[in-house]
Amino acid sequence: MHNPSHIGDTICAIATASGEGAIGIIRVSGPETIEILKQLFVPRHGRPLEQWKSHVMHLGRIENPDSMTIVDEAMLMVMHAPHTYTREDMAEIHCHGSPLVLHHVLELLVQRGAVLAEPGEFTQRAFLNGRIDLVQAEAIMDIIRSRTSGGLDAALHQLEGKLSQPITQIRDNLVHLLAHIEAGIDFVEEDITFVTSEERVNGIRASITALQALIDTAEEGRILRDGLVTAIIGRPNVGKSSLLNALTQSDRAIVTPLPGTTRDVLEEYLNIRGIPLKLLDTAGIRHSRDVIEQEGVRRTYRALEQAEFILVVLDGSTRLEEQDREILQQVQGKQYLVVLNKIDLGTQISVDELRKQHANALVVSISATTGTGLEDLKDAVKKAVLHTTRQSDDQVIVTQVRHKNALCKARDALELVLGSIENQQPGECLALDLRAAVDALGEIVGVTTTDDILGQIFSEFCIGK
Repeated sequence: MHNPSHIGDTICAIATASGEGAIGIIRVSGPETIEILKQLFVPRHGRPLEQWKSHVMHLGRIENPDSMTIVDEAMLMVMHAPHTYTREDMAEIHCHGSPLVLHHVLELLVQRGAVLAEPGEFTQRAFLNGRIDLVQAEAIMDIIRSRTSGGLDAALHQLEGKLSQPITQIRDNLVHLLAHIEAGIDFVEEDITFVTSEERVNGIRASITALQALIDTAEEGRILRDGLVTAIIGRPNVGKSSLLNALTQSDRAIVTPLPGTTRDVLEEYLNIRGIPLKLLDTAGIRHSRDVIEQEGVRRTYRALEQAEFILVVLDGSTRLEEQDREILQQVQGKQYLVVLNKIDLGTQISVDELRKQHANALVVSISATTGTGLEDLKDAVKKAVLHTTRQSDDQVIVTQVRHKNALCKARDALELVLGSIENQQPGECLALDLRAAVDALGEIVGVTTTDDILGQIFSEFCIGK
């Protein structure tokens, strides 16, 4: 548990982002919510807070009861348990978005008995009180942190329970099978067959297939959630910086006709067809006696090693040079896409020859200057990096490494169960591995989860959520 000392306490936190704003919101949750706010909030209509209807905003003012001074004019909404985010009594105070005002109100709440919430403590209470499972709790943080529509959609599907449902169904099937196996162990002398060997095998194989289908989506999910480090490489003056500027629609990189203009690695985050890319614009690769340019080339090679995806930029208006061939050779074995730039100046490189020489490499012709082919490039990037196994965009995907590891652990345990059945091992051996699979799936949704795991998950949340 994230902080056992807060159980039973009434917690409070600023829920809006730091800095000035039109409105600032403070959340309160816990058994003393109404009693604490009765001491601070003076409603304009004069009705006591305990008579308010749930989920209705009321205008009034926050007062310091010690000095009898007005802190701010505010709106207050009281929400009665269990129909709240945490399933506890809750309230939201909508003040003016001054950091000074918000912190003053927060201090008054603490003086009256509330405690400052830790990161993710509101969502942790929602989980502990059974409103959401652990997958849905993690999805809330992914929604807050999402940088692209693809990542947001994946998180929303998980919040709706579309990942929890199949995992829970698989786990329920395994629990049912485990119960029959353990009953067979307990009543071994009664000569009763609770489940046949064929039923065991078929049930376990079906579960393995379902688990593998989820595991197969994990790489796509990781990309949508965390993004992809993408290096733009090529020899000098092929238009790498122009490509970065065209994709970001800005003058992020300096562009001149002089080779070697880019001396360092520039970083820029970009959303391409719902995929978050961390673009690295690198110095042109060539032999140089310039010490600064040599350092730039060295950093380019380091970026090349770190990159998960590579855009190899060639000048399509000239014939391939030896440096181009060397670069193409260096990216073999990596995930890459060839960008044939400057086609507005004519084409001197054969796309078919490139594909023949480099294992049917994906090649896109563009002009970074005029914008020709940029939409085709974006489509090609999505095709190259998302080897989707989904039948539709609505199909759930696994985005968390924690989930993938637990799914793999469950699958491997079930493979051991199959091996035990084939080797005619006693029921105790089957039950042991089957229980391991059940526990691994329980860790995902939070049925069987240690305090350490909960602490790690909720510590990544922002305060006030």
